[in-house]
Amino acid sequence: MNFLSLIESKREGNPLAPKQIESFIHDFTAGRIPDYQMAAMLMAIYFGGLNPQETRALTLAMRDSGDTLKFPKDKRPLVDKHSTGGVGDKVSLPLAPLLACLGFRVPMISGRSLGITGGTLDKLDSIPGFKTLLPTETIIENVQKVGCVICGQTERMVPADKKLYALRDVTGTVPSIPLIVSSILSKKLAENLDALVLDVKFGAAAFMRTKADARKLARAMVSLGRECGVNMRALLTEMTSPLGRTAGNWLEVKEAVECLNRRTGRTPVVCNDLRELVLECAAHLLLQTRKAKTLDAAKRMATECLDSGAPRAKWDEMIVAQGANLKAFNEKLSLDHLAPVVVELKSPRKGFVSQCDARIVGEVVRDLGGGRLTKESVIHYEVGIDRLRKPGEAVDRGSVLVRIHATTEEQGAKACETLRSAFEISTGKPRPSKLISEIIAKA
Repeated sequence: MNFLSLIESKREGNPLAPKQIESFIHDFTAGRIPDYQMAAMLMAIYFGGLNPQETRALTLAMRDSGDTLKFPKDKRPLVDKHSTGGVGDKVSLPLAPLLACLGFRVPMISGRSLGITGGTLDKLDSIPGFKTLLPTETIIENVQKVGCVICGQTERMVPADKKLYALRDVTGTVPSIPLIVSSILSKKLAENLDALVLDVKFGAAAFMRTKADARKLARAMVSLGRECGVNMRALLTEMTSPLGRTAGNWLEVKEAVECLNRRTGRTPVVCNDLRELVLECAAHLLLQTRKAKTLDAAKRMATECLDSGAPRAKWDEMIVAQGANLKAFNEKLSLDHLAPVVVELKSPRKGFVSQCDARIVGEVVRDLGGGRLTKESVIHYEVGIDRLRKPGEAVDRGSVLVRIHATTEEQGAKACETLRSAFEISTGKPRPSKLISEIIAKA
């Protein structure tokens, strides 16, 4: 195959035949196409797009580039959730054990940081001893025994996506609908799921800046997923401010665990938007698999389960099954911070937080070392931000708007100065925005 001619053809806007796509994905996975040529093809796709037939062919070729998960028969449905990526988005961490406690099997195959968005695997790598890379047999065994696993794809599972994912991150081709669709669904179809809920984000810090683009992406994924036999729906959620009160790998793990902690009496939840989205995802999967007849009933089931404390115990069971040292983990949880330098950004006046720009926050966390600028970037798990004040909250002059966790004083001071521009303080309380703006259950 002359791959150069295919690059030129796609550059000129011509559709590729399914066999051509299948062939070049096979050759790229086998190492017969160099990165620089595939980077050119990704850029041609970014500008020229793919039609539905091309997207389907690319997705299935990527899925079939390696092994798929084959689970034994079981009355518990196989389900998963996927987010298109956001700042402070740690929903997967509390959601997996919650779903396991609700009677599901959850083979959650996740990824690493992409652009300014945090990666689930990078967060989990901050847990002492936790293994994110598991052989296929262990994934299946843990799902059957524990009920959930959160790990990366194996070397033999959708290897084409693993190679393409790394290239997209460093070639400016991340926000492409067909590439996002094929990346997400190739991994999810390899899990042989019964149901999947998608969290498609839009706003300042999302790949899809507008709601219209997010809707287009959601419909494309729901349509292709249902065509391939998976019960799918998508939630459109806003990503103008970070989700929760933390951004940064270890700090997000701490907040996720707090979300799982049993609610007793008037004990406050760390952040309501995180809890709300975790419960929404669980409720929709209960509805999709007919474990609940209405969404309200599903939400009640999910809330009662989360507040029971069982998902917190299931979390411990899951991380131990994946190699974590529970004693070291709990000791680490008890510490206020791990970074050498902690800086507080304080409000210049009394009022209400009217804006906290998630894009600026994400860029700061990335530049602190919490994300990747290149494939070779070294992640610093302890850096990031916490105690974030959210839009709509009242602040006094001198109130802490956010804490910055940095490796050096210079780095902390620079991050603090940059974050000033992320916040706006107004005299009047702003209208609260809806976290979930639309639900797409059909293409």
